[in-house]
Parts: sequence; structure tokens; C-alpha cells
Amino acid sequence: MTIHRPRREKGGAMRLLRSYVSGGWHTPAAEGAPLHDAVTGEEIARISSAGVDMGAALRHGREVGGPALRELTFHQRAQLLKALGLYLKEHKAELYALSARSGATRSDSWIDVDGGFGVLLGYASKAKRELPNDKVLVDGGLEPLGRGGTFAGQHICTPLRGVAVQINAYNFPMWGPLEKFAPAFIAGVPSLIKPASQTAYVTEKLVELMLASGLLPEGSLQLVCGSAGDLLDHLTEQDLVGFTGSASTAQHLRTHQAVVRSSVRFNAEADSLNCSILGPDATPGTPEFDLFVGQLVTEMTTKAGQKCTAIRRALVPSSLIDAVAEATSAKLAEVVVGNPADKSVQMGALAGLEQREEVLRSLKALRENASVVYGDGPLSLVDADAERGAFMSPMLLRAAADAVQPHEVEAFGPVSTLMPYDSVEDAVTLAARGSGSLVGSVVSADTGFVRDVVLGVAPWHGRLLVLDREDAGESTGHGSPLPMLVHGGPGRAGGGEEMGGMRGVLHHMQRTAVQGSPRTLSAITNRWVTGAPRREADVHPFRKTLAELRLGDTVVAGPREVTLEDIEHFASFTGDTFYAHMDEEAAAANPFFGGRVAHGYLVVSFAAGLFVSPEPGPVLANYGLENLRFLTPTFPGDQLTVTLTVKQITPREDQDYGEVRWDADVANQKGESVARYDVLTLVAKS
Repeated sequence: MTIHRPRREKGGAMRLLRSYVSGGWHTPAAEGAPLHDAVTGEEIARISSAGVDMGAALRHGREVGGPALRELTFHQRAQLLKALGLYLKEHKAELYALSARSGATRSDSWIDVDGGFGVLLGYASKAKRELPNDKVLVDGGLEPLGRGGTFAGQHICTPLRGVAVQINAYNFPMWGPLEKFAPAFIAGVPSLIKPASQTAYVTEKLVELMLASGLLPEGSLQLVCGSAGDLLDHLTEQDLVGFTGSASTAQHLRTHQAVVRSSVRFNAEADSLNCSILGPDATPGTPEFDLFVGQLVTEMTTKAGQKCTAIRRALVPSSLIDAVAEATSAKLAEVVVGNPADKSVQMGALAGLEQREEVLRSLKALRENASVVYGDGPLSLVDADAERGAFMSPMLLRAAADAVQPHEVEAFGPVSTLMPYDSVEDAVTLAARGSGSLVGSVVSADTGFVRDVVLGVAPWHGRLLVLDREDAGESTGHGSPLPMLVHGGPGRAGGGEEMGGMRGVLHHMQRTAVQGSPRTLSAITNRWVTGAPRREADVHPFRKTLAELRLGDTVVAGPREVTLEDIEHFASFTGDTFYAHMDEEAAAANPFFGGRVAHGYLVVSFAAGLFVSPEPGPVLANYGLENLRFLTPTFPGDQLTVTLTVKQITPREDQDYGEVRWDADVANQKGESVARYDVLTLVAKS
């Protein structure tokens, strides 16, 4: 691995980290505070935000970045996000090299660097699958508000007109910013990234590459290196704050007068005394016992324990705690600590000497209630100096069930505490004493035990991993947040949620209930709704290209009589001889029918035969039905008519076709709907 030496400015001065605000790079007007290599202690750069006009930066985001993003559809933003992820992957060698200077091993950096790229690509993929190719998101179904069908309500979501201020922690200088940036970008809200100073040199390079890609609209991404200064003073009701860090800092920011005055959306991901619970069934020799020990060691040593999701409390049956202590100590003794540049090293340094001192202070407090199981001996390092580098041994402690400190003190490093429990109730009580956690895990093959624990501890957790021999091969692990799952937790953990798939996107949008006529609601949402005008034309809608189709284009086809012979043929052909279709006496006794009825799928098949235009044309494929409901029984002799209406048109940005959603309403001779559903087709653009 190549370790980049610090770059000095002309005249020999140490390089100052830059901010990117108001459309340009800003070099601070002050000497700045020194930043050091976590491994060697060497000064890397200096950091200061002196001279940055925070109010102007926020205005630039609102007035330039926001409008540019809102001009794009969800799919267009997703396309840019995907291209950005692929672009960054081409430059990851530079990012890996800088990450090593923060004390991270190659595998640590993989989580931070490639994990960050994965968030971008994951959100791009989900947005294209789950969001419309539009600028407004429909939330839920139409709500009828009048008997005549002329007045209705529809919830919509639109992007906030402010800036997402993202204050990040030092432990993940790439993944942290990217997991906040991705959902904001998809939503159409510009980001201002404020990294923690200790590792801001990594984030500066990340943002430099993101901007150099040329993919991002101006104003959609800004960076402030150094103090936040008066940044929060300039917040408005349309801005958002996302914070990762200590609970005390989160409380301070949450109560800032501008945040309170304008009810600024504030999301915090803070301290978390996460636990892992071993089931009584996981005795030595079982796969679950080995999985528990292996996971505990991994969480203690990955990023040198500097993870908000690391296991701080290992809750173990009293009868197994000695065995767990012995097995974990033996595995910790195999961990190689030292310079990440050496391929044999499994655990690197903490982010800096100040962080190590902070961990040692917390460790001292923990030892008031606990004894040391492993880590009190001399520390052997590979290619590193213990005085200059921020190294420490993994520390495994053991405390009694009634100990207080393990539930109140977080040593943000390679430290975990074993604690005994005697029953499910004990385990749940101990887990809850953490006062809210980002993640917990249960390691057991006993599904009854797992259910009781999960239902017991879920109110105190944002995420729970159940680990056993069946899912271990694919499990991403206790400490790995994923873009499609919520990352956050109640109480002490901050009370917020990040990512979570579209939940993260919606956090950056305003949900609004719009009331009006179906015609008006259809125009606002770009989705035809029941009661909006239909247009029957001489040209069958299946003969129209995507560019020619319009919402409300309709074909009415039928009627077709359903005969008893049709029902019996369908039953014989498909094998569906359910009594309601074939046995007159039994069907007559059925409280829903009172006689033989047609198969629901026969009704749907007849409807397709009525509305289809069979010749080759723009319609390329039917790829599914959604929301199918059978509403009224169809009896022999009934006459079926189908009304097919264009409901939504979604062009695919990177294909020569798009998706058309059709409203299908099949009615009998009385005008009663017997079936309603959405038909999904792929239609050529031209």
C-alpha cells in the first residue's frame, strides 16, 4: 500500500484543507489546527473554516443547487448517482491510501470506501425501481371525500426547498457523508457536508473527486472543512440537519435556537451501547457459539472498535460466560495489531492520540464495575511505534449483572464487556438498560427464544440481527448498516433514522394532502385517477407509442357472455375444479355465491382477450398485474365489458421503451365492477 506523504504549499507551509462553498474552492484565511497521521503521528495538513461565509453557502444551495436538482426527475437523479458511484470506484486507490492514514486496515477501508460506493449504487437502483420518472411522488391511494366522486384527496411528497446540512463523525469519513448525501440527492435536496476535523482530509479528497466527475449540478454539493461557526444560525424551516456523533453534542445542536425556532428537521445518530445476546442453546461446539465469539471479536477489532454499531455489551447465559470468555480471549490473542500498510495487520490504530486518551478515560470508568479478561498485557505492534501512533490492545471486560457502568459508559474503541443473564426476561432487561441502541443481535438457533427476545428488545433498537447457522454464510454482520434498512435508534442512540431505502428519501420531502377534483389531482400527480376524464379515440391505445400516449387514453371492449361451457372448459384446461365452479349444490350453499360462478382468472383472461390489439406494434410486453381484486361474482350468462385506461406513463431514461400502467375495470351487464386491477406493459418510445 502506498502511503501518501503530506503535501506542503509553496514556501514549505503545511497544506490547508479547503472548503467548497458558493461555487468555488475556498482556502482558509488562518493557519488552522494540525491534523496527524494516526499511525505515525506525522502532521498531514491543517484545518480551518476561517473566511467561509456560512449564510452565503446555504443561500447558494437553496438558490442554485435546489432549483437545478428539482429540474430533474427521480430517475434522472438516480442515473447521475449511479454514474457517480462508478466514477468514484475508478479512483478508489487514492481514497484507500488516505484511509490508511486514519489507522484503517484494508478491510476497514473496504467498509468505508466501497461501502460508500455501495450506498450510492444501492439508492440509484432502488430509486429507479420504486420511484416514478417524475418530480412529484404520490403517497398512498386516492381518498374519496364526497359521495358523487367529484371531490377527493391525495397525499403527495415534494422536495424541501432548503439544504441538508450533514455533520459527520470521524470514524467513517467516506461512508458517513455518502449515506447522508445519497437519499438527499434522490429527493432533490442539495447537501452541505461538514466532516469531523480528525479525518477531514479524507472527506476533502472524496468531495474533490465527486465535483471533478462533472456529474453533479452546481450547488447540489458543498463542503465545509473546520469549525461550523455560525452555520446553524442561518437555518430556515426548509433546511435539514443530519448529525452523527456524541449524544451530548446532538442535544446541544438539537436545542440550537434556529433549529427550535424554525422546527428544522433534525436527525441524530449518536452514542449506542449496542448488545449481542447469546442464546442458551448455543453451547460450546455448536455453530452458534462459534458465530457469537467470532462476531464479537470482529466488532471489537474492525476500525479498532470505532464504530457506532460495535458490540459494547455481550450478554451471555451465566452457565456459558466462562466458556465465552476463554474462547474470545483465545481469538483476540490471534489478532495482529500495527501499521495497516503491513498485510498481516488485522487491527490498526485509533483515529488519533486524543481519541485513544478518550477511550482510556472511559475504560477507567468501566473498570470500576468490571475486571479485565483480556488486554492487560504488553502490546506487540507490527511496524509501528506505540508512542507516536494511536494504538491500543483490544480489551475484553467482565462485569456482574448488576453493574452500572457498562450500560452508561461507551469506550469508543476496541472494548467490550461480558455480562451474565439467567432468563429471557433478564436478557431483555439488560439490553433495555442501554437506553436505546442502533443495533442489537441475537445469536441462537432456538426460534422460540429468538422471538421472545426480539419482541422484548425491539422498542429499544433501530435494527436487530438474528444470526444462526442458516444465515451466517450470507449475513453482513452485526455492525453493517445497509442502504435499504433503517440506520438509527431510539433514546440514547439519537431517536433518528437514516437510509432505510425510500424512508431516507421521504425524510427530505414534505408530505402534503391535496384536495380537489379527480381531473385536478390527475394533472398534479401525472397519474390518472378514478373520476378523471377518459378519452376514447379511433386509434386503439395499443397502437400508440409512449410519446403518443396520454393519461386517460381509454379503450372500452365487450360485451362477452360467460357461459357454463366456458367455466367447465376452463376448469378442465387448468385443473382448477374448486367446488364453487363445478358443484351446483355446494356452490349454492356457499354464503358468498349462491350458485356456480366463473373463475376469477377466467374473468381476467376474457378481459385480456377483449382489450388486446393483437398485431405487432409499440406494446412490447405485458409484465404483470398489480392490485387485483375480485369484487362481484360472475355467473353463467353474465355479460362482461372491460374499460382499460392509461393510468401512468414512466419512460426509462436508459432504454428505448418505458412502462405504462393501465387501469382495468371489468364490469357486468348491471354496471357492477367484477374485477379491478392494474396492467403493466412495456411500450416502445417511438
